[in-house]
Amino acid sequence: MSSESLVGIIGGSGLYSFFADDAPRRTVDTPFGAPSDDIVLGEIGGRQVAFLPRHGRGHRYPPHRINYRANLWALRSLGVRQVLAPSAVGSLQRQLGPGTFVVPDQVVDRTWGRAHTVYDDPGPVVHVAFADPYCPLGRTALLQGAEGVPNPCVDGGTLVVINGPRFSSRAESRWHQQAGWSVVGMTGMPEASIARELALCYSAICLVTDLDAGLEQDQGVTHQEVMAAFERNLEQVRAIISAAVPALPTTESPSCSCRQALDGLTLPFDLP
Repeated sequence: MSSESLVGIIGGSGLYSFFADDAPRRTVDTPFGAPSDDIVLGEIGGRQVAFLPRHGRGHRYPPHRINYRANLWALRSLGVRQVLAPSAVGSLQRQLGPGTFVVPDQVVDRTWGRAHTVYDDPGPVVHVAFADPYCPLGRTALLQGAEGVPNPCVDGGTLVVINGPRFSSRAESRWHQQAGWSVVGMTGMPEASIARELALCYSAICLVTDLDAGLEQDQGVTHQEVMAAFERNLEQVRAIISAAVPALPTTESPSCSCRQALDGLTLPFDLP
């Protein structure tokens, strides 16, 4: 598998259905420990892919305990240079109802206590640009893929990432809503910023599973309700990814700066 053809997918266990039960798996060790699980290798739409369940099989790791550094490092070490990252989110805007897909173009990081960088040891300080967090080419591929599903899909918006594993209070949710942000999740950071530190093209697609606490009037969403909503829309998630993967470019593109994110910087170690 060449580095130009391998696409990484970080997502939920439901995406295992892309691959046969006997699909090859890779156990990868990294300088940051073990990733969430073995990486499954397969093919989607004629493109070679590497699939990593973000929470591990059986949903073992809560959002704040996911080893984001190891996950992204492991994918890169196998030759991945493009990553698609579906996730479940709550809506902060009433017009973004359950079942809506959002392809964000911005992110706000409200997480804490997580390992946020691969460059935290003594050595040359590495400041990576992150003004535009998501790959424009990956976003285009996801938006085009969403044209084939019945669910509405919104181009652009801000994902705010909270630490979890608890959901937001009503006051927190209303604060996020008043700031003008679109959706709220628990896993989008530091996943996106670590991908940029590793010069990976990274694009997220968010499935709205519920209205966040500041919008709804009942007792608030539960984990079981989120998982059930994601399961109901899993066929559409798979359809979007199936269409997006072969639409990704197979060669370096001058219109994408993700893979040039480290150009001119002195790194404290070699990347895989």
